[in-house]
Parts: sequence; C-alpha cells; structure tokens
Amino acid sequence: MPRILLAGIFHETHTFLEGTTGLEQFTIRIGDEILQARGDASPIGGVLELAAEFGWEVLPAADYRAQPSATVSDAVVGQFWADFTRLAAPHLERGVDGIYLVLHGAMVSESHDDVEGLLLERLRALPGAAQTPVFGVFDLHANFTPRMTAHADCLVAYRENPHTDARQAACDAARLLQRCLVTGARPRQESRLTPLLWPPTGTGTAADPMLTLEKMARRIEHEPGVWSASVVAGFSFADTECAGVSFVITGDADAPLTGHLDRLARAAWELREKGSATEPPAARVLPGLLPPPPGLTVIVEPSDNIGGGAPGDGTGLLRAFLEHDAPNAALCLADPHAVAALTGLPPGARTRLSLGGKGSRLDPGPVELDVELVSLKAGRFELEDKQSHLASMSGDSFDMGPCAVVRHRGLVILLTSVKTPPFDLGQWRSQGLDPAAFSFLGVKAAVAHRRAYDPIAARMVWVDTPGPCSSQLRSLPYRRLRRPVWPLDEVPG
Repeated sequence: MPRILLAGIFHETHTFLEGTTGLEQFTIRIGDEILQARGDASPIGGVLELAAEFGWEVLPAADYRAQPSATVSDAVVGQFWADFTRLAAPHLERGVDGIYLVLHGAMVSESHDDVEGLLLERLRALPGAAQTPVFGVFDLHANFTPRMTAHADCLVAYRENPHTDARQAACDAARLLQRCLVTGARPRQESRLTPLLWPPTGTGTAADPMLTLEKMARRIEHEPGVWSASVVAGFSFADTECAGVSFVITGDADAPLTGHLDRLARAAWELREKGSATEPPAARVLPGLLPPPPGLTVIVEPSDNIGGGAPGDGTGLLRAFLEHDAPNAALCLADPHAVAALTGLPPGARTRLSLGGKGSRLDPGPVELDVELVSLKAGRFELEDKQSHLASMSGDSFDMGPCAVVRHRGLVILLTSVKTPPFDLGQWRSQGLDPAAFSFLGVKAAVAHRRAYDPIAARMVWVDTPGPCSSQLRSLPYRRLRRPVWPLDEVPG
C-alpha cells in the first residue's frame, strides 16, 4: 500500500491591500481532520476519493486555507511549517512513497514573496524527502516561480476560469502521481515566465487569450513524453518578481519540453492585447441602461473583486445605483458593523446606516443611507453548484455569518458579516431573494461569477469603480515586479 503524505496551503495574496492576514482568518485542519473532506467538492475531497481507489495509505499533515486578502503574517507560515513538520517528520523517517500538495501558488507573507517555493525548498531538505516524488495541484492564477519548478516533480494547474475544475485538476495530478508510483518513472518540470501581466478580467478561459493557450496546452499533452501542460495566467495584484503569465510543462526525464514552452510563450505575446481588459466608468454605463431593458442585467464590479482579495464593501457601484435611482436593483456588501447595528430590530424597522467603504483607502468611504430592514438571518448556505470555485475553496457549504437584507427605495442590499465571493446563487436564495427577479444585480467579481450568473442574465456589463482590484494595472505602485513587463512598459517583441 503506497504511503502518501498529504498537505495543503492555499491563499491568493493581494499585496496592495492594507493590513495583514493572520492565523485567525485561516481555516486550519490538522492530521485526521483533513480526512473529513472525503467526498466533498474540494480538491482534497477528490484526492481522498482517488486515494481510496488506488489503495493509498494517506498520511494527512496540515491544511491551511483562507480567502484572498492582504499580505499573510509570517506567523501563519511559521505555524504551518511547525504543524506540518511535527506530523510529517515521523512519516518521512519511516518512509513515504509520495507527497501530494494542494497549493494556490500566489501566497506572499511579510518576509517571503514566494511562500510556496520556500515551503517546497524546505520540504526537500527534510530527511527522507529529497528523493520522494512531489506532486500537487495549484490555481490558474498562481505566480509560478523557479523554486516551485525546481523542488516539485509535477504540479498541475486548473484549466478553467471560472475555476469549475479545481477538483478535477487535483484528481488529474493524483492520477499522474499514481502513474509515477506504478511505472517507477520520475518526471521533471520546466517552466517559462513571460514579460506579460494580465488583470483577472482578461484571463477567462472562454475567450482569448486563454482560450487559444489552453487549446494549445491540451494538444501539447498528446505529444510524446509530455505528462502535463499548464497555462498559468498569474495574479497581477501581487507585487512580486515573478507575477504574471507563465507556463509549466511536466514530462519524461529525457523529453524535449523547451520547444513547447517557446510556442506557448510566443502565442501569449501575440495575443497580449486580448488579455489587457479594462472597463468604462460605472457612472457612464448606467444611464445607457435606463429605463431597464427586459431581463436581468448583471453589473460586474471587478475593482472590488472578492475573489481577488478586495474587501467586498466598496461603494462605487452602490453610489452609481443611488445616483441614477436604478429601479429593482440589488447588490451585496460585506459589512459586519452594519449587520450588528441592525441586530434586534424587527422586520419593517427603519433606521439610518453607515454602509460599506471601510475596507480600502481607495474607496470614497461609507454611504449614509436610510433603510428599511427586510430580514435578519444566519448566513450558512449549501452550495447549489458543487463544481464552482467556491466549492473548491470551502467544500459543500459556505458561511456568510449573520446577514441582513435592507431596502432603500428601489434598491435591495444584502449585508453579510463575512465577505462572500459571488460564485453561487445560494448566497441570495438562502436569504429569501431570487436573483433572477431583479432588473439590475451588482456582483463584486471579475470572471469566476459567470458560471453562476450566465444562466440567469439577459446581459452582463463590466464597469470601473474605485477599488484595489482595478483592471487599470498602470495605476498600481509596483516595486518588486521584474521590469520591463507589458503593459506597464515597452517590451521588445
């Protein structure tokens, strides 16, 4: 029975946000607690399911995960490593056949720009780990580094954005580890970092540039000696040397992989303009949508993209809805202070609230608004879509904390205590709201919301508002990023 050490660390770090992300913001599972994910919709759930099929003896160590947010405290990295080594060292001393890791790939701490690379390097230095196959899965929005390449045998990225295939990608990587164990063949990785930086809005896989690049990668996987080919869109809100578009290919030890990387890099450069998406200001867009056309118009506010680390309480779209008195409109704000201020009031009560604008210095600040309380409810809901990116982050359910629904004229506002990526319609339905019944609905996202909202939307419009996840990358104060990089600089073709 192969002995497989299992661990995970998952955080997409937005380094331009204020503050730090501490241990209290991480969901932490140690040892056998990790096995509770068996059968759920997460990547670890998929790996555990295949492990039973393959007959692996799973040796669970530590799993740390948190929503995208600000730079991670060094204490988190230190505590993870302490928990991991405490449980992993005895297994490694006895001997393990493989190591499987569930990663994000864009984690940054106060002292370390490349947390995953650092941990992989440390792992290889542990007694018993130097020659052990290291496989795993990582997010398509990773910033892949030379250390990640050098200290793992095979890391596989998600192939879809929205990330509907996180569990499947994890299973693909597990099958490749099984291939390694059965055949005894040890693959090797090569990677290529390009001089390209794309905002999240330019990285959806249903359109170019990612559509073409992913098709190329799938063809490459049928080439002799190739095990896996990953297109890595990068995370442009991390100010690190290796932020941006890259490619990772795993193949036989003697397989020629460099030519495949060359072709992918050339194609990405030729398609570079298609990845540099920007949006018109919300104040310019909304008047053209009034009176509201038939059906639901989803207004997408990527500058406050919760899935990219933004606080989810930006007031830009809220202000536009109010300025133009948008009828039958709805949006969600993460504002635990506003929810707390409503606690104890009966439905129908009227009060004045200070809403949003507390999480980012780029926001104009809170909006003072007279509202009517519609409801107060608990925020835990079962995910309607077990293949969504939210499922890959949280399993089968998500807890928004205490929630409130308030109304101001024609605007309904869902207030949550925990910022909630808008990747599942259960978020609304759990609070007694039908998202398809509105004329306008604002979502704080870039691309990943589309799996949930495309089926109910008559149209979808992206707008620019003040916020930390703006697609206007030139507005961000990069200091550590390698230069030159397009579109911030002129780069020779």
